[in-house]
Amino acid sequence: MVMTERENLLRVVNGQEPAWVPRKGIVPYAELDPEKHKPCCVTVRSEIFPPRVNDKGGRINEFGVEYEPTDSTDGQQLPMPNNFILDDISRWRDVIKAPSLEGIDWRAIAEKALAKVDRNESCVQFGGSSNFFQQLVGFMGFTEALVALQEEPEEVMALLEYLCVYQETIARNLIGYIKPDFYGMSDDNSTARSPFFSVEMYRRIFKPFHVRMAKIGNELGLPIDMHDCGRCEDLIEDWREFGVKIWNPAQVMNDLVGIKKKYGNDLVLTGCWDSSGPAGWPDSSEELVRQAVRDCIDTFAPGGGFCFWASVYGAKGDDVAKQHAFWVTDEYNKYGRTFYQRQG
Repeated sequence: MVMTERENLLRVVNGQEPAWVPRKGIVPYAELDPEKHKPCCVTVRSEIFPPRVNDKGGRINEFGVEYEPTDSTDGQQLPMPNNFILDDISRWRDVIKAPSLEGIDWRAIAEKALAKVDRNESCVQFGGSSNFFQQLVGFMGFTEALVALQEEPEEVMALLEYLCVYQETIARNLIGYIKPDFYGMSDDNSTARSPFFSVEMYRRIFKPFHVRMAKIGNELGLPIDMHDCGRCEDLIEDWREFGVKIWNPAQVMNDLVGIKKKYGNDLVLTGCWDSSGPAGWPDSSEELVRQAVRDCIDTFAPGGGFCFWASVYGAKGDDVAKQHAFWVTDEYNKYGRTFYQRQG
């Protein structure tokens, strides 16, 4: 019987060596994959409230934060500059209003989210919200958010308590209907050099709420997948305490070789791709891009504990980025999906 993408990924998460290197995450220009592989994992997020769009084509979230897409990032969205809804953390109770969750048909929402998912072929990851730092920045902007953390930590924590109760309610009502294989968490809180705040501040202000959100997955025995970009390796030990088993995108400004050596297959590294390095430059040759794929796999795949995740960035309509994405996908198919067979 042929192993499915789902079964192969579960082997990695269970600490075993897989039959091939799984490819997790968003596959750029997936339609270019000549082999048309099924996704090994699908992240399911709830759309409880109808999406709203502003005049720039960006989304407006349920708290009223407006986002702006840019052509240079092929439509990626960030909170709209100079349009933040909260300018004084002490006024958050007057400004930040979570919508009512009364009367919501949670089963119907779950069924809609899962409608196009083939659970025989793909694992399901619940996209539970835990992005407390990102939400704070979305409300206030980076400068005011960092000032608030330093000058009014009690008010920040009061706001995070309010947000956590809202997010816990959503997660606890949905997760029983979704029945996921993994529990996803996320909080981009680091630059390429370090977290935006000290480890002590993380443990005092943010970690208690991450622990509460993780508890929902812990109670169901679900492996936790933490998304955190940048150099955030200082937080790994804290994550491990609340059950993080998988880390994405595990970017190269971290000591990934040392981290793999320390944790072995007990912490699955998803990513390890240098998206801002030479392989991501527009004038890079085909051989350089393909060699970068092979180098990434050679370094992190031996023994398991690794999922390939290569991002390719470009402006809207950028044919060069699309060509590079094809090279990455084609080389992954040829090299990553035969890696363990060649290892014997």
